[in-house]
Amino acid sequence: MEKVVVKASKTYEILIGENLLPEAGGRIRQTTGGDAVLVVTDDTVDGLYGKTFTASLRQAGYRVETFVIPHGEASKNAENFLAILNFLAEKKFTRSDVVAALGGGVVGDLAGFAAACFNRGMNFIQLPTTLLAAVDSSVGGKTAIDLPAGKNLAGAFYQPELVICDIKTLDTLREEIFRDGCAEVIKYAVIADRELFAALKQPIRPQLEKIITRCVGIKRDIVAQDEFDTGLRQLLNFGHTVGHAVEACSHFAVSHGGGVAIGMAAESRAAEAMGFCDAVCRDEILLLLRMYGFDLSCPYPAKRLCEKALSDKKRRGDTITLVVPRDIGKAELLPMNVSELPDFFQKGM
Repeated sequence: MEKVVVKASKTYEILIGENLLPEAGGRIRQTTGGDAVLVVTDDTVDGLYGKTFTASLRQAGYRVETFVIPHGEASKNAENFLAILNFLAEKKFTRSDVVAALGGGVVGDLAGFAAACFNRGMNFIQLPTTLLAAVDSSVGGKTAIDLPAGKNLAGAFYQPELVICDIKTLDTLREEIFRDGCAEVIKYAVIADRELFAALKQPIRPQLEKIITRCVGIKRDIVAQDEFDTGLRQLLNFGHTVGHAVEACSHFAVSHGGGVAIGMAAESRAAEAMGFCDAVCRDEILLLLRMYGFDLSCPYPAKRLCEKALSDKKRRGDTITLVVPRDIGKAELLPMNVSELPDFFQKGM
């Protein structure tokens, strides 16, 4: 088992290894205490791992309640957010109790926002069951729900008390869901680690524990310097400005990983066209994305993507900050006036 310690407004551990779920209840008891745990999960994960996790919680002496949402991005909405808050109130949870997110990024974002808001803050535990959640969304304290205008527009920075990543849960992922997580892994390699980029040219599954640990370590170091996403942490948005716009245009028919892959390709092409990186860097990124099976063609015109991007939470007044690669393992922030955005998008198509 690997352990990464995050030191932000709250210090917490991320545990990464095999067969951690059956003993998770005891670890949560040692970390948070409390009398009751609300397990927030989705209908797919509940059928696979719900019984194992709730059994570990009961063995640790907890009263356990479960709130199950339909799987998919559409569930990360205000209706489910309020339903969880009302459920917590109905079941008489207190601030000293625990909300545990068992699932992928949708479950973690939704449950974390509810934990941040109920009684002005409860203990929160992340148990990621997708590669995307393991390397990215479960770490760093971003919680949110989507609004009709765009992704993650209502939320809070709220760090968990503990993250438990049982990599055995990744064995049951459908290939397209696993591939979504690979997009985020590639992101980390492009912005921060040439050696990781090289390692990704070999089969990823035999390297999962090492790769997840490295990605989490990169995010830990960035979050420690910029917890509230005002500077350096924006590097983690590589591919996301375009990617979120693609997701929104598709009404989320394009997955997050698929959108980010298209976004990384587009932002790399634009970076090369504007002289920030050379053609070799651009082509290496595109080649690796294609090696992982991503379709990098964008079905939406630049003008429509720009309209969606203007609602993105990364916008500050008339400025939006993009991420451009300089070389493999090195990227930088590019503040841009929104009037320049259509030209940037067009260069990336």
